[in-house]
Amino acid sequence: MIKEAIYHRPKHNFAYAYDKETIHIRLRTKRHDVEEVTLIHGDPYVWKEDAWQYDRAPMTKSGSDDLFDYWFVAIKPPYRRLRYSFLLTDNQEQTVYTEKGFYDHVPADDTAYHFCFPFLNEVDVFTPPQWVKETVWYQIFPERFANGDPSLNPEGILPWGSAEPQPDNFFGGDFQGVIDHLDHLTSLGINGLYFTPIFKAYSNHKYDTIDYMEIDPQFGDKETFKKLVQECHKRGIKVMLDAVFNHSGYYFEPFQDVLEKGTDSKYFSWFHMWDQEVKTTPQPNYDTFAFVPEMPKLNTEHPEVKQYLLDVAKYWIEEFDIDGWRLDVANEVDHAFWRDFRRTVKSVKPEVYILGEIWHDSMPWLQGDQFDAVMNYPFTNAVLKFFNGEIPLEAFRNEIMHVEHMYPENVNEVSFNLLDSHDTKRILTYTEENKEAVKLMYLFQLSYGGSPCIYYGDEIGMTGGDDPGCRKCMVWEEDEQDHDLFSFVQGLIERRKTEPAFDNGGRMTFLDDDDLLIYEKKSDNQTLRFVVNTTDCDHSVRLNDKIERVVYQDQKSNVGDQELQVAAEGFVIIEI
Repeated sequence: MIKEAIYHRPKHNFAYAYDKETIHIRLRTKRHDVEEVTLIHGDPYVWKEDAWQYDRAPMTKSGSDDLFDYWFVAIKPPYRRLRYSFLLTDNQEQTVYTEKGFYDHVPADDTAYHFCFPFLNEVDVFTPPQWVKETVWYQIFPERFANGDPSLNPEGILPWGSAEPQPDNFFGGDFQGVIDHLDHLTSLGINGLYFTPIFKAYSNHKYDTIDYMEIDPQFGDKETFKKLVQECHKRGIKVMLDAVFNHSGYYFEPFQDVLEKGTDSKYFSWFHMWDQEVKTTPQPNYDTFAFVPEMPKLNTEHPEVKQYLLDVAKYWIEEFDIDGWRLDVANEVDHAFWRDFRRTVKSVKPEVYILGEIWHDSMPWLQGDQFDAVMNYPFTNAVLKFFNGEIPLEAFRNEIMHVEHMYPENVNEVSFNLLDSHDTKRILTYTEENKEAVKLMYLFQLSYGGSPCIYYGDEIGMTGGDDPGCRKCMVWEEDEQDHDLFSFVQGLIERRKTEPAFDNGGRMTFLDDDDLLIYEKKSDNQTLRFVVNTTDCDHSVRLNDKIERVVYQDQKSNVGDQELQVAAEGFVIIEI
């Protein structure tokens, strides 16, 4: 047994309160090294004849990546206290893994040997908004979705879709355009809208905020935005806004004051200035986002800055009833600010969704005191690379299982799972316009747990390279839309809503196969099996289970009594 690979961390993603009664325990061991794991557990104050009294609970292997196996068990301690350790068995030995090391028997003379979950306090349970589990998001870049009110057009606007997107061109997208096309979204099955920034700004992307309390005039006014939120809510659609609290824009009034007055400005300490004299060229001598002089970093540790931004966060919830905040460059803002941010917005509307833009392992932000979720780019990268033929099947399964075990289960259930965005290539461009590969990406994304997001226009086959190419004008001419792709995504979303095991209701397990991606989703009353063929050859699959019904399949695959014929780049979903 390779003891160096055995790992557990209490009060973290390996031991956490799932709800007010249940503690989830995980253990990591070397891949294919340990045959069986049993949790030794008990209340620290239950003793008999000078010996600690404990119970045993078998742990199940919840998944594997390229290096490790992961083991899982859910425990409901009767007194909400827990001491525990792990009994591990392989084909040669048995050992007990405790907080103080390894033993050949269960130490029962002192509970201090064992890992500790001191008390399950209900207030500490990570409780993200439950509605997010049922939400399919749609991301809109407002300047490029639809022009519904030409009277708002900024100077120098180009005719809709008449040119490739550039960092400095405008086409006139606005709120009225979104209102006009809400039926498109409800027809698709969308019930969450995520808008990139809508506040007054200089650029077309609006990540350089001038005024956090005002709508950018090219989008409309506050009354129109309020109407947009209300129209969304009538249709059961939640609304999430983008907050840029890491940095402001160049024309943000306090920064302009600093540029004019230097150290005499009352706002000088609102930013991270290096010298008394402010210089923007050839390189800024103050902290910015990515050395961009037009995006000076805000000092969120400053009491006035903090209060200003918290007032902003509260205002848009109180006045417009928004349902979520997506937080730009969230990992560069101090943790103390985000803790105050959570307390502030949850005090106004407890069910507000707080989503951080973080591209790496985000556990420090996901412990119940800051964010509800992050944008799940590790998931994104694994899906893109596998379905585009860049990594083999085994590597994909390993990557997804690693992602599954990065965070607690109640975090995974609301994780923001995207395939592309305003920051990346569109998926159809990424796959060099292989629509069948894109369909299979959607199949996996929409049958996975968490909260999936579709980038505007992807559902009708829009293309576009890296920023700014991914920010094209939405195509509204029906003869230029891919209606087959739209119907396919529509069908997946419908099944996500109607099949109990399709979304967060089913726990996912990969089944071993050398050629095909096969996985099951199991809920209390349903088992779905997904058979996905990413190769360029047809494959047959023999079944040992009775097929209750065919849930969904591509047009070229066939389902027999005990055999599936899965076409190249095809799929079959069955209930067994």
